[in-house]
Amino acid sequence: MTKEEYNRAVNDLSHRLFGFVFKLTKDEEDANDLVQDAFMKLWSNRKKVEFKKAKSWLFTTAHNAFINFIKKSNRQTRMEEGTEISFEDKNRFELKEIIDMAMEKLSDLQKSIILLRDLEGYNYKEIGEMLNLSESQVKVYLFRARKKIKDQIKDLSILKV
Repeated sequence: MTKEEYNRAVNDLSHRLFGFVFKLTKDEEDANDLVQDAFMKLWSNRKKVEFKKAKSWLFTTAHNAFINFIKKSNRQTRMEEGTEISFEDKNRFELKEIIDMAMEKLSDLQKSIILLRDLEGYNYKEIGEMLNLSESQVKVYLFRARKKIKDQIKDLSILKV
């Protein structure tokens, strides 16, 4: 990859990569750090990465960096078991909040697949390349993740944690 191709990758992909990572981290500063790390790694490996594969390489690198970030910081938070929420409290949750809570219940891999497919619009093959999965594995993970979210929203079991 040439310097010009790298600069083009930064210009073309930084916004989408940030959006993807921000949805995972829910923190602007952490997302910026992970995106910057991904681009630094791309620069370090520019001689090994073909320009046409830069997008896939960056999203894979960012996904892996996110997983390492979670393992290191152990930042996943959950509501304490046994917490009861009144009917009035249930009514104050907006659909987005409920969906976000349902997304938190997913594994990191399922969350990444949903975000890449539904938010970023990548096809199964592209997602498989980014996450080192087959197309059929991507479809299965996506189906299971959507079903899990649907079931949690359907019976609002997410609020009963």
